[in-house]
Amino acid sequence: MKIRIDIPHHPYDIQIEKGCLAQAGQWLRELWQPQKVVIVTDNHVASLYAEKVKLSLEDAGFQVAVFDFLEGEERKNLTTVQKVYEFLVKQGLTRSDGIVALGGGVVGDLAGFAASTYMRGISFVQIPTSLTAQVDSSIGGKTGVNTALAKNMVGTFAQPDGVFIDPEVLSTLGQRELIEGMGEVIKYGLIQDTELWEELEAMDGSIESILEHAESIISHSCLVKRDHVVADELDNGIR
Repeated sequence: MKIRIDIPHHPYDIQIEKGCLAQAGQWLRELWQPQKVVIVTDNHVASLYAEKVKLSLEDAGFQVAVFDFLEGEERKNLTTVQKVYEFLVKQGLTRSDGIVALGGGVVGDLAGFAASTYMRGISFVQIPTSLTAQVDSSIGGKTGVNTALAKNMVGTFAQPDGVFIDPEVLSTLGQRELIEGMGEVIKYGLIQDTELWEELEAMDGSIESILEHAESIISHSCLVKRDHVVADELDNGIR
């Protein structure tokens, strides 16, 4: 399924398809010319998916390097961002190159912030691997990192060039992470989508049921998120 985020200055698509991760390179070739790409991810996601995505991008003609950092919300800070900047410089990234954010919400927020500020902004895309990121944080252009004073104290609004969602990656999530993501899904059903709510009522609440319905509930959730982003891109009202 393809969902268009039709905002005036930077429209883009969300692509949702089971098993699509291996085609990441083909997808990115539709958005970017072959160029240098840095995959930003955390060490956990890197061990699962970085090599698959890297090989797919290389097969599509991209020159690829991987930067990974220790997983966890406490790593989403300016110290880690500084390390990303230094890695990008060492790889010779210019404003014609780009970043692939591969991971959950922490990775997406941090990688998006780094991309939006490095050389005053370079292109980036989101490949979210957690349910929360797939239905919420990867969509809409909010980036940010934490400071000692508050969460997401420093950030930008910067839209990705695209969002690429493979529901099959959810099979490697822990139960807690899946349930956290379902909180966002339930919210979407409550505020706007009756069909989604009815699908959720028919599910038995098990992990197996969530994975079985993943493509559908992600698609419904992204449609609701799309409506709110288009109506209020900069988070001043309904969003």
